[in-house]
Amino acid sequence: MLQLLADENLDGNILRGLRRQLADLDAVRVQDLPIAGAGDPEVLAWAAEAGRILVTHDVQTITRFAYERVQAGLPMPGVIEIPLAAPLGAVIEDLALIAECFEPAELEGQILFLPL
Repeated sequence: MLQLLADENLDGNILRGLRRQLADLDAVRVQDLPIAGAGDPEVLAWAAEAGRILVTHDVQTITRFAYERVQAGLPMPGVIEIPLAAPLGAVIEDLALIAECFEPAELEGQILFLPL
């Protein structure tokens, strides 16, 4: 199962719903880490070091910073972007499917946009 990093801006209802569906979910929140309050590049660097897929609502800036890491040859284990207006049920189902079925290597250098 994928290891996830929930960005500070991620709706807590998404993470709670995902944990209800996946009892063995491995997810940590940025606000619970020493990088709380850090900028996007630092969050992406931490995610890369920890091998975690970043899940975020930040569709404005994360994309650019993630692709900059890829272009620079830096590790970028993957990003899942969710628009704020996306329906929660569909997002939770999609995230559960991705977390259970994808291998970490399949998301390396990739950005997925939900809902699928």
